[in-house]
Amino acid sequence: MATLELKHITKRFKTHTVIDDLSLSIAEGERLVLFGSSGAGKTVLLRLIAGVIDPDQGHILIGGEDVTDLDAEYRGIGMAFQNFALFPHMDAFANIATPLEARGEKDGAIKAGVEKVAKLLKIDHVLTHRPKALSNGQKQRTALARALAGSPPVLLLDDPLRNVDAKLRFEMRLELPRVLARQGATTIYVTQDYKEAMALGDRIAVMAHGKIQQIGAPEDIYLRPANVEIARLFGDPTINLLDVTPKSDAGGVYCEISNVRVALPHVAQSAAGKPAILGLRPETLRFVDPAGENAVPVTVEAETPLNEKTVTLALTARSREILVSRPAGAPGPTHGSAAIAIDGGQAFLFDKETGARLSDNDKAHKHQGVAA
Repeated sequence: MATLELKHITKRFKTHTVIDDLSLSIAEGERLVLFGSSGAGKTVLLRLIAGVIDPDQGHILIGGEDVTDLDAEYRGIGMAFQNFALFPHMDAFANIATPLEARGEKDGAIKAGVEKVAKLLKIDHVLTHRPKALSNGQKQRTALARALAGSPPVLLLDDPLRNVDAKLRFEMRLELPRVLARQGATTIYVTQDYKEAMALGDRIAVMAHGKIQQIGAPEDIYLRPANVEIARLFGDPTINLLDVTPKSDAGGVYCEISNVRVALPHVAQSAAGKPAILGLRPETLRFVDPAGENAVPVTVEAETPLNEKTVTLALTARSREILVSRPAGAPGPTHGSAAIAIDGGQAFLFDKETGARLSDNDKAHKHQGVAA
């Protein structure tokens, strides 16, 4: 295991800045998920760490040693790619063995090392097969086994589950933490799948436009998104975003939805009167008796059963769409007039112009299931 530290890394391709003065520290043995949409700079950052390309500015330290000018083969890094990148003329055993052979290990040590990691990843029965005879899942595990075989202190995984089927992705989300914990390497895992990020990371670094927008534990990212774009990226169904202009009186800051007052207890008075975006997680909303206090009237348009939950599409009095998520089997209206309860303590308020979160609900915000 080794620490990994990036200091003010910048990478440009011609006039386009892909990585912009990025600094990041990863603890020994930590699993950091690098999350972001396509084009955020995630893969370029991995290639910089691996030594495949060089930064224009900044320093890369592994175990406290500056490796910025060190060739890739001397950095002791394991890497697995989303497209598997296996040698087609070599069987699975030979593919997995390549880092051990490059290190000059003896035949006995190579055999033991390959068999150990293959058993860990449950591919020991296909070691004599070439890539064309392997399923996508077996190819993915073989590529991962090759990255793990040399027991590298740093492991870089570039969206390795992207090209496998949904069933295997689900299984690997459960298995990978166990595998990586046993390996003990300091790991950076790249993904565009928020559920994968939530399942695999000790911390998540959300990346956009070559910068780290927010970094924290999975629950911090979900419950306290730094801006509206991060809030939008995490959650299924996606967060409801409504344009509002908060008001304030002796009772505090509030906004109005369907002409009903929704208190915003964690919003400062300074936000009143300024254009903002109200963020409501679908799972924090619930259907209530329309005659109840502070019930927000809506019109139910449609509902979609999604196995473990049911998602309802409703319209406010101003015809703004709101998604409401409830556990499968829980009662709820299927059409026509209804009402929902909105807990402003679980809402987010974002600045309309900058997108930054305004609600100071770090301690008070509560949620019934982080990865709903």
